[in-house]
Amino acid sequence: MSIDGSFTHAMVNELQAELIGGRITKISEPYSNEIIMTVRAQQQNYQVLLSANPTYARIQTTEIPFQNPPIPNNFTMTLRKHLQGSFINQIHQVDNDRIVHLHINTRNEIGDLEELVLVIEIMARHSNIMLVEAQNRNIIDAIKRIGPDKNRFRTILPGSKYVNPPQQDLLNPFQLSDFSVIERLDHDFPNLEVLAGELRKHLQGLGTDTSLALAEALHQSGGSLQTKYADFWQKFDHPAPVTTLTKEGKLGFAPFPFPPLQVDQHFTSLSTMLDQFYQTKVQRERVREQGAQLIQITRNELKKNRKKIKRLEKDETDAANANQYRIKGEVLMTYLHQVKPGMKKISLPNFYDNNQTIEINLKVELSPSANAQWYFKQFQKKKNAGQYIQQQIKNAQAEIDYFENIESQIELANPENLADIKTELQQAGYLKRQTGRQKKKVQVSQPEKFVATDGTVILVGKNNLQNDKLTLKTADKRETWLHTQKIHGSHVIIRSFNPSEQTILEAANLAAYFSKARDSANVPVDYDLVKRVKKPNGAKPGLVHYTGQKTVYVTPKQELVEQLRLNAKK
Repeated sequence: MSIDGSFTHAMVNELQAELIGGRITKISEPYSNEIIMTVRAQQQNYQVLLSANPTYARIQTTEIPFQNPPIPNNFTMTLRKHLQGSFINQIHQVDNDRIVHLHINTRNEIGDLEELVLVIEIMARHSNIMLVEAQNRNIIDAIKRIGPDKNRFRTILPGSKYVNPPQQDLLNPFQLSDFSVIERLDHDFPNLEVLAGELRKHLQGLGTDTSLALAEALHQSGGSLQTKYADFWQKFDHPAPVTTLTKEGKLGFAPFPFPPLQVDQHFTSLSTMLDQFYQTKVQRERVREQGAQLIQITRNELKKNRKKIKRLEKDETDAANANQYRIKGEVLMTYLHQVKPGMKKISLPNFYDNNQTIEINLKVELSPSANAQWYFKQFQKKKNAGQYIQQQIKNAQAEIDYFENIESQIELANPENLADIKTELQQAGYLKRQTGRQKKKVQVSQPEKFVATDGTVILVGKNNLQNDKLTLKTADKRETWLHTQKIHGSHVIIRSFNPSEQTILEAANLAAYFSKARDSANVPVDYDLVKRVKKPNGAKPGLVHYTGQKTVYVTPKQELVEQLRLNAKK
């Protein structure tokens, strides 16, 4: 389902139980249009995600780690100024709409107690987060500022009055007192899909899945219509979150099982469910947004070098035929007396081929002797070019392999891994460095840590700079190194001098999972001692040679990866 008003109702209940009375200790904006507030409540820290992302707007607590940007933006600084150290005293939903208000007690610059409201509007591309003064409804700031040139009805700028979004004249399903409307709809529209559509026209905050589930509940046998209606909405106050599957296999989510959708997985909270559902989707979206420049450079370099190889292969064919130019030049020199000024071509006996006739094109602006010399020059040029073409093809293929590796790393990257890839491309000259940062020492991020079933630590590099540092500097020469065989992927180090067979297989699973073969079966993974892994002189980042390796075959399993990741957190 989408996050409609009904799901928002359930989420607000969950947040109220967790956050009321909590103190806001940290505020950051790790990603565009998304705020993370750390709230200390009930003797534990909650990371509260407020998202105005056009595709994935929502409010929830989250356990997914994030990385702070080096320089906070203006809206983050405004929130820190007004809210850091303040207390949340109320969380409520506006009717059954996708609008949530966090009422916060704080003190102003002169120390007087005042109430501010953090407004989260979950409305697709119109989603927004605003800080508003509770008493006079003045907007202090917003994550998306909207001037009168964009929206005459609602100006969202500092100092403007906060105006509620336009509302439809619909009934709040949680406060319905007159059931005659529901009785009439249930009687007039026996078809479930038609009834669901009519329910959406009369009740506020119903998405497609919610309205279909309500129609299904109303059509069940036994009990009065009013009882079935009340039982359905009470489930939003006591949710049993699940991810769901349609008949076509499309993954979704719901606050409780929605027939006829198939239950995929149960969760202990709505926020945990959203973490699981959105993690991969949102991660890909963030990588596409933040890595747009890197993706463009990679695609351009791949396109350029693939074209270059096609051109070089044509030149190689021409070079293989270079002798034809020499033969034509010698035949012309032998029969110069037969060439007349102004001729465009001539047929002459070829004494290299039993005097078979050979046709020779001529340049009318050149003399017969100059035409012969032109053919000799072309022969020499193509002969010389042939000596370098193979090396040029080899160099272009190396560039293609390198950028295919970069492309694979971007596809598998978390947003925080993109900085290393950007640094690598800057160091290689593919991307301009920012002014004033040329001399700044590069800090390579840490590889990801996993722990095998027997407690052995396994480290996984996520990009070339991490791979080089991990393999060539961090790892002990007696430890075990793994990499997918002839497939772009991560360097993996088992931090043990004598790992068990099970640990090797688990590390191989990580190597296969963090490679271009993630979705393949029976992936070959080489493993070797670190001391036998060498970096050739002048090689690009991430490229190594190794000898004496052994090979295992594994099928990447996400469940195993998550278990090894969970082991590392314990």
